[in-house]
Amino acid sequence: MSAAQTEAAGGTSRWPASLLAGVAIVLAWLLVAGLGPSFSPHDPIAVDLANALVPPGSDHVLGTDSFGRDILTRIVHGARIDLMMAFFGVVGPFLLGTMVGLVAGNFGGVADAVLMRILDVTVSFPYFVLVIAIVAVLEPGLTSYFVSLTLVNWVSYARLVRSEVLVLREADFVLAARLIGVGEVRVMSHHLLPNAITPAVVFVFTDAVLTIVLGSSLGFLGLGVQPPAAEWGVMIAEGQLYLATAWWICVFPGLAIATLAFGFSLIADGLAKQLHTAP
Repeated sequence: MSAAQTEAAGGTSRWPASLLAGVAIVLAWLLVAGLGPSFSPHDPIAVDLANALVPPGSDHVLGTDSFGRDILTRIVHGARIDLMMAFFGVVGPFLLGTMVGLVAGNFGGVADAVLMRILDVTVSFPYFVLVIAIVAVLEPGLTSYFVSLTLVNWVSYARLVRSEVLVLREADFVLAARLIGVGEVRVMSHHLLPNAITPAVVFVFTDAVLTIVLGSSLGFLGLGVQPPAAEWGVMIAEGQLYLATAWWICVFPGLAIATLAFGFSLIADGLAKQLHTAP
């Protein structure tokens, strides 16, 4: 008997280890972002040229950058910005894509054809190039970043939700609801959406990884959060010239990005396993 069958026979369920580990990592970063700045002994943007490029040590645990700013302090303060990018970067696409997929899958016909053609046009452009173009047209910054992701990244959620709705709209419970006179809005909100949204919710955590990396990449290119803000991608961009002589400027923010992205990846993997093994 397999482990999943043993758990089912015993009437108990266990969360996947990957899910618990991912939640622990993300919660740890949330605590760092929420409480860390209050206990930081250094200013994240104050210039101190006398202490520029100091290697990791007792006074500066992770060293300082070319402006004498404490790397650990900037990573702690930058956690707020990068977590904000991860959260708000997926909320807009999730809401817009879910709505489009729900409407297209439920009504079909002309509505489905028009919405899917808009989707096809959007995906015909290279993803990263389109995001950069939108941010450049607006102006570099977090607001432009969130707007660009909403306009570009909704297509993934729309496809996931639409594919689920196309199957569910022919289900017996949906047909029965329509037969007794339930309106389309209620059918979509109470019968289709709760059953179709699960794959999109799982994808949110995978998408959060891409959002963090994309936001850091834009910061590296100068199109994201603007200096002197403590954002991890900006920190890596500022330290690239000193990679051979002051490796800590780039390495530690890079590790911060990697660990946070890894946490979201574990959550997505754990949710997928939990849904796959759920009775």
